[in-house]
Amino acid sequence: MTALERIKAAKDASYTLASASTETKNSALAAIAKLLVSRSSEILSANTTDLENAVKSNLASGLQDRLRLTEARIQSLAESIQEVIALPDPIGEVVQANTLENGLDLTQIRVPFGVIGVIYEARPNVTIDISSLAIKSGNAVVLRGGTAAENTNIALAKILKEALADSGLNSDLVQTVDDFGRDGANEMMAARGLIDVLIPRGSASLISAVVEGAKVPVIQTGDGVTHLFIDESANPEWAVDIVFNSKVQRPATCNALETLLVHEAVASTILPKVLDRLVEAGVTIHADQKVNSIYPESVLATEADWHAEYYSLDLAVKVVGSLDEAIEHIKKYSTHHTESIITSNEAHAERFLTEIDSAVVMVNASTRFTDGGQFGFGTEVGISTQKLHARGPMGLRELTSTKWLARGAGQTRA
Repeated sequence: MTALERIKAAKDASYTLASASTETKNSALAAIAKLLVSRSSEILSANTTDLENAVKSNLASGLQDRLRLTEARIQSLAESIQEVIALPDPIGEVVQANTLENGLDLTQIRVPFGVIGVIYEARPNVTIDISSLAIKSGNAVVLRGGTAAENTNIALAKILKEALADSGLNSDLVQTVDDFGRDGANEMMAARGLIDVLIPRGSASLISAVVEGAKVPVIQTGDGVTHLFIDESANPEWAVDIVFNSKVQRPATCNALETLLVHEAVASTILPKVLDRLVEAGVTIHADQKVNSIYPESVLATEADWHAEYYSLDLAVKVVGSLDEAIEHIKKYSTHHTESIITSNEAHAERFLTEIDSAVVMVNASTRFTDGGQFGFGTEVGISTQKLHARGPMGLRELTSTKWLARGAGQTRA
């Protein structure tokens, strides 16, 4: 089959899934979770090949971390599917209903998009995450997972198709076009009338290429130049713990902290404690002049550091004179993903929540919480940084559209 034929096959199969029962969809998901665990050695063998190729091709260390699967990560994928199974099925959910004066009954309900296309790189977990959410929300899915994870994605796609068939569903509901390379991605971007929505996940350059080149609707997931501001009233212990967790727990993710802003009133007291713990964990501090004078172990930052999504143990740090200055810095450099403030000042917290225009804005919490699993979605499609249809972590409801049902009894319009 050509790439276009596979996309058409997904479209045809999508009509059968749209009317499938919740029980049938959950049965397929349970079969996927079971096969992931029982066939983990097969998956890990394929993943080892991809990781060896990644080392040979000098793939960035952050991307290698995203590419890597382990027994624990496979188990986590299986558990996230169980969480999706436990979630309410959004299909058929009544959004609103009304009866007109003439007796015409109107009901708006949730329906699947139909076919979801996803273009991503070095993230084999996305193959499972998006496929499980797509199946539960009644959608077929077309995947282009990139060269770096090609062998792993082949193994995962085989499991997905087998589980669908074993559950009485059409295996064409999951399609991959990896073997067509960039031509496969180009077919997806041009597949008007076949792919109902396209979601890019990956680097800023990949997302930009899809947004600018696609002829089908796109939900833009954003790169994460994520900020955290330590206000002058910040709890010192919270500051140390939250900054450390935001940066170090898993630095190769889009919700990891990239820029730390610190109020000048606490720069000489709280900041050294924060940076000491980071440096002990191997973090390189890219500092402005004020931070560098306080913490000489840092390296001087350049303009590029304020734009950087490092995906590594690097952090840009700057001293600001006020909340106003912190907000202005974030407005200038933010990618509108996640920003957080550590403060004991309720007025400052509310200003930050109101004036920062990002998908997720936090008070006294780690940026690492911006995640579909943490938000109770089981897993996520991605984190949307646009404002139409979906914003922030996207789960089942974000993979649905709506339609209106009108039930009459002979009414005609005057």
